Amino acid sequence: MADQNRKPLILAHRGACSYAPENTMAAFRLAIEQGADGIELDAKLCADDNVVVIHDSTVDRTTDGTGRVSELTFAELQKLDAGVQYAPKYAGEKIPKLEQVLTALGHKTFINIELTSYASPGDDLPEKTAELVKKTGTEKSVIFSSFHPSVLGRIRTLMPEVPAGLLTGEGWMAWGNTFLGRHLSPHLIHPHYTKTTRVFIEKAHREGRRVNTWTVDDPREILRLVLDGVDGIITDDPLLALRIRDGL
Repeated sequence: MADQNRKPLILAHRGACSYAPENTMAAFRLAIEQGADGIELDAKLCADDNVVVIHDSTVDRTTDGTGRVSELTFAELQKLDAGVQYAPKYAGEKIPKLEQVLTALGHKTFINIELTSYASPGDDLPEKTAELVKKTGTEKSVIFSSFHPSVLGRIRTLMPEVPAGLLTGEGWMAWGNTFLGRHLSPHLIHPHYTKTTRVFIEKAHREGRRVNTWTVDDPREILRLVLDGVDGIITDDPLLALRIRDGL
């Protein structure tokens, strides 16, 4: 049986993005104010090799600009508004550098850094990210995750002391429990919540792996996962998840 007394960590997906613009300092700070145990964010390189925090390969959806992140310098990205499209009160929010987030919050909360170089898996994102974690002294405050096996393997080689979890889901993304998946991700596994059953969790625990599941906003699913003994819940709505978790 799963340990029903275990309380999973509540990780705010891209910050408290049900309440503030995703992957902004406003969303990260709000998540901490709401009581989240940590935040999850997306890192990638822009044109001048700065590590910036944004999910999409383009800025079109989350800012007032257009263009590919990989083709824009950090100075160009700073001219964009990353908050006004969410709500007028967030006008002026910017795409942050990862270093900015780590410096401001890395000693205050737990941070899950997803390495999102999916369009350019051979770029220097793992190396640049490792440098920033070391520079800011946040090795004990972060974990890494990625859907891409080679990217995850590289960050584990660079920082073997920092836990790294393979993100898994449907189709080609469902191979996290294969031999190679366990080799790349021996301490953590990050499955989609629809694949995170009690049997899955118990098997992972027997293998010495913690299970952080994504992205869960349905209250019935949050309750099920808490009762099934999951280790972490990545959610857009940390307030909802905390209310359910702490209400048991």
